[in-house]
Amino acid sequence: MATLHGEQVAIVVMGVAGSGKSTLAAALAERLGAVFIEADHLHSPDAKARMASGVPLTDDDRRPWLARVAASIREQDAAGHAVVVACSALRRSYRDALRRDSGTDLAFVHLHGSEARLAERIGQRAGHFMPATMLASQLATLECLEADEGGHVVSIELPIGEAADLAVTLISRPWTNE
Repeated sequence: MATLHGEQVAIVVMGVAGSGKSTLAAALAERLGAVFIEADHLHSPDAKARMASGVPLTDDDRRPWLARVAASIREQDAAGHAVVVACSALRRSYRDALRRDSGTDLAFVHLHGSEARLAERIGQRAGHFMPATMLASQLATLECLEADEGGHVVSIELPIGEAADLAVTLISRPWTNE
């Protein structure tokens, strides 16, 4: 169970496409005995089709998706389950909506890496709806965690086991986003 100052928190692993959100979130959920929520599965079929065709989603497109992600967090939290979510959460306003609408404290783990490395990783994926051509749009949309948001940055260059260990350690510490 992830805790901050003795209180249970849900963990949101965030970042752009290709950062490894799903892989790290699944590893964290396993380590913590938490429920894993894959936010990509909560996109509407229309939104997935738009992204697959290279059309970036607008804030209006994302609102119902973020509401579904927050509702999933809220439901699992209400059932007493620890939660780890893989969700891009690119803008501060998206993270604010998740915090507000989930009704629980959230800790963010921002996976960060170079554009070249992210593009390489996207190119190695098979069967995902997000094409590499969308990376520039995601990077342009990304607003890094601010000091008051409750989270830490983890490099995508770390092996997954090390990244998971670091994330668990960082979540138990006071927030710094330097």
